[in-house]
Amino acid sequence: MSAVALHLYEKLNEAADDKARSKAIVEAFSELEERYPNLREVATRHNLSETELRLQKEIEQTRLEIKTVEANLQKEIEKTRIEIKTVEANLQKEIEKKRIEIKTVEASLQKEIEKTRLEIKQIEVSFSKTVHQQTLWVIGSVGTIVMGVRLLEWFLAHLA
Repeated sequence: MSAVALHLYEKLNEAADDKARSKAIVEAFSELEERYPNLREVATRHNLSETELRLQKEIEQTRLEIKTVEANLQKEIEKTRIEIKTVEANLQKEIEKKRIEIKTVEASLQKEIEKTRLEIKQIEVSFSKTVHQQTLWVIGSVGTIVMGVRLLEWFLAHLA
């Protein structure tokens, strides 16, 4: 670009009047536009600085949003942990209640079993007594019959 500037400087010095100088300036701009057609689209340092500042601001906003979301998620996680602990505690209470109920039912059933065992033993004793009495009755009856037969034999033996 310094060659273009030097060439423009020489033309301006050689120009005879303002019209010639204006024409030289217009030609220099035209030449610049031909050489650099996208010159208007080229970003300046100022544009880049503004863009950089905007991007830094957006990055910072995004970081803040991320921190906010992270904090909210941490709160949700903590709430969920508390809910889980509450549910777990309630379940432990329920389990303990059920254990107590089971122990109560088990104790009741043990008493019932013991009562039934006693009843069975009483029935066995009663049955044994009844069998013993029946046995004695049968023996007594057989003895009576035998004695009757013997008496009858004796009478028959003495009568004849």
